[in-house]
Amino acid sequence: MLQPSVAQSDSPDDVALATRGDRRAFERLYRTHVSRVYSLCARMVGDKARAEELTQDVFVRAWEKLTQFRGESAFGTWLHRLAVNVVLNERQTERRRRDKHDDSIEEMDSLAYADVRPTEVPGLSIDLERAIATLPPGAKKVFVLHDVQGYTHEEIGEMLGVTSGGCKAQLHRARMLLRAQLTQ
Repeated sequence: MLQPSVAQSDSPDDVALATRGDRRAFERLYRTHVSRVYSLCARMVGDKARAEELTQDVFVRAWEKLTQFRGESAFGTWLHRLAVNVVLNERQTERRRRDKHDDSIEEMDSLAYADVRPTEVPGLSIDLERAIATLPPGAKKVFVLHDVQGYTHEEIGEMLGVTSGGCKAQLHRARMLLRAQLTQ
């Protein structure tokens, strides 16, 4: 079962030990980050059971890829990027699986929903990820850390070396740019 974390700071020793295969150090890292990774997965998939499975996948992947962690960013930042990738890969796998059966499902959908299907609104089909990718680097970092990964402005400010007010301004800018793109 998932346990909430007490702190989000990493011990550099735990990261180094875990990189060399120390399971106890990795367990400490797990306990520190599991709550945040679970929250991220839950927000991204909207299903608690699936979020738990994805959280486990993230830590399995982290254990496998730990030797690739170069320490260029905080371990938590690396882990969150890994979690986002695991969830996005899972979505892509699910999308491919659905595409294989699209013909029969579309026929069933058309029978089931007949005339009550919502009409497509231009602009709503824009891929949010593509829109996020077009953001200026500073605004994109703050948007992803705050709105996708759930960090507070204070935590983001600490990670990026800026004030929480600067984070809020970047977040506002990112949201305005995304809004403009998504309503075109």
